[in-house]
This record gives sequence, C-alpha cells and structure tokens, in this order.
Amino acid sequence: MKVHEYQAKELLAAAGANIPRHVIVSTPAEAEKAFDQLAAGGGVVVKAQVHAGGRGQGQLVGYPDKLGGVKFVTSREKARAVAEAMLKHPLKTKQTGPEGQRVTKLMVQADAEPAKEFYLGMVLDRAQGVPVLMASAEGGMDIEEVAAKTPEKIFKVAVSPELGLQPYQARTLAFALGFTGDQVEKAEKIMHALAKVYLEKDASLAEINPLAVTKKGDVVALDAKIDFDDNALFRHPEVEQLRDLGEENPVEVRASKSNLNFSQLDGNIGCLVNGAGLAMGTMDIIKYHGGEPANFLDVGGGVTPEAAIEAFRIILSDPKVKGILVNIFGGIAKCDLIAEALVKAGREVGFKVPVVVRLEGTNVEKAREILNNVRAELPMIQSAAGLTEAAKMVVAAAAKA
Repeated sequence: MKVHEYQAKELLAAAGANIPRHVIVSTPAEAEKAFDQLAAGGGVVVKAQVHAGGRGQGQLVGYPDKLGGVKFVTSREKARAVAEAMLKHPLKTKQTGPEGQRVTKLMVQADAEPAKEFYLGMVLDRAQGVPVLMASAEGGMDIEEVAAKTPEKIFKVAVSPELGLQPYQARTLAFALGFTGDQVEKAEKIMHALAKVYLEKDASLAEINPLAVTKKGDVVALDAKIDFDDNALFRHPEVEQLRDLGEENPVEVRASKSNLNFSQLDGNIGCLVNGAGLAMGTMDIIKYHGGEPANFLDVGGGVTPEAAIEAFRIILSDPKVKGILVNIFGGIAKCDLIAEALVKAGREVGFKVPVVVRLEGTNVEKAREILNNVRAELPMIQSAAGLTEAAKMVVAAAAKA
C-alpha cells in the first residue's frame, strides 16, 4: 500500500524526524492562503500529491507550458496559478500512463533553502534476509542513475529486525556521507526515525530523497516515500486509514475486496490462475506463444465459486479482453470443485469470449467430464490437455477475435 508524501513525512515526524513546515490544500484559494502562512518573505514549494515518482520531471497533461508536479513560487499570485493548473490538469510522469494521474491534493511546503542533498532508503535485502539502510551523498532526482553507474557511492548497513538500527551504524553512515559537528547527530536522528517507521509499521520501502542540509546548517527530510506490506495491514489500522482509494486502479480495489490478487495489464488475454508462481508462468507462456496478458490474477489455493464468479466479472470488465486462460492446479481445492465453479460462473456471468481451461491435479478426470457435459450450454468453454496447448489455443482465439 502506498501513501502520499505528506503522510509519509508525518509518520517520520512522529518518529522524531525533522521535516519542513507544510500545509495540505485542495483549492487555489487555500494555496494562496498557505503561501501567506509559510513564505516568510521568501517562497514556497507547491507539490502535487499523487502515488507516482518523478513528479518534478513530469508534465501536466494539456497544459500549454512546461510544468510538472513540483514548483517553487515566490508570490501568492503564482502559488494560486500553479495550484489551479495542477488541480485542473492530470500529472504525467514516468510512473503513470500517458493519460496522467488526477491531482486532488497539494502540499505547500516552506522553502528549506537546501544547500546539499543526500539520499536515505531502507528496503529488504533478500540475499541477506534482513533490511538494509542505504545512504548516498548523491541524493536527488538522479539517484537511480547513481545506483546504476556508480554503486560504490551508495553506503549500506544491515539492520537487525529485532534490535533495530544501532547508534554506531547511524554514525558510520553519517560520517561516510561527510556530516560533521552537530549535523552528525541531526542526521542520525532522521536515520533512526526512518528505520523505526520501516520496522514498526511493516513497510516494504522507506525513502527520504532528498535528505538535505540547509543553508543554515540544519538537516531536514525534504521528501519522503513509504510503501507498506498489504499483508501486514491488519496489524496497523492506523496505517490502513491512510489509504487513498482514489489513487488506485478501481478494478484492483474491487479485486482486493474479494481477496483476489489482481493487477491490470495492457494485453488482451485474461488470466485466472491459482498461485502467484503459476500465474507468472502462465503469463510467460502466453507471451512466448505471441500473446499479451491482460492481467495478473491469483485467486488463491482455495478458490470458491463466489471468488471465481467475481474474478470472471473483473476480467470481463476490461473491453480489451478477447480470450481468457484458466490455469488451475487442483490441490487444496479439487479439480471437480473448480470445474463446478467455472460452470456456475459461466451461467451467472455469461462468457462472450473464448475461455480455455487447463486443469491438473486431484479429480481432474471428473472435472473434465463436468466441462464436457456443459459444452452445448456453454460453448465458449474449451478444455486443453496441457498448458502449452492451452496457451496456443487462447492466443489463436484472441487473435481471431
């Protein structure tokens, strides 16, 4: 689960991090008022709040001039004009589609006057099996390029999930980044806040980019991004309350309410599979035989008729879908029960595109018999003996459609 920048900053501030003063607004008039409150004779930064990176390098769709999702302004009139443009035009970045992302909230942030920018990030290192706190003196918009071309400039320390970030580890990173004097302690405090939020809130990613030293010598988190593990949200209702459904794909939100793991893609072949690994393999073999998956959909090991029906409704709500591949391994849920669920789904939903079914596992022969018996009633259901055959059949059917 993603949260907005201002929400990430507030979580970090509650853990002890130093963040700039800011006001959240949703109208141009509120942006104008926020400028008066925060400018203090200088300027403010107006930042679009969307779940997408690269806002500063983005572009407002349909706006005549070059304007992205981050803009420094030095007058209340400019603050109002920029806010009006951002709230009116969708923001397109490298992480959005060409249509962009609609902006409904803005953060007006006091100018911190950064003199030097750094990067801080925490993520799970799967090779070591522990979280790793990363830091670089090359912070800012080009941190990805730094990681790719000069990885030696990124310093890392492994953090114990039980003990958390240790003081000596934070000091080691602070010295490696070149902090001196009282800035060392200030940087350490922000590092501890980042690690605390990551570990205690079950985050999957926590970043401060940039971490900045201001012209006055202060150390402050100028920007923040935190993603949370969906599977751990039951432990953190205070985090789940931060979820902004308006920022998410409505079809994916609908699927999550039925405990379906669904991600929409750009192809024309729908996939209904039980098991994440099997789902990825199914998508791979569709592409291998010349097709394009329209979605990733894992219905889980114990798929029910109700879940199958909702899964088909979700897949068929995409007008691009011209065929569906059902690839189920009957283990926890036996194949005959799966077949009965498919038949019930076909009767309730109504299949208007070819549905190629590949079943393997317990009671598979009984399942094939069930599907054969409804061939006249549900002619769009086609059985395949193996996965390769199923993939070829659905790719051909989608191409024909």
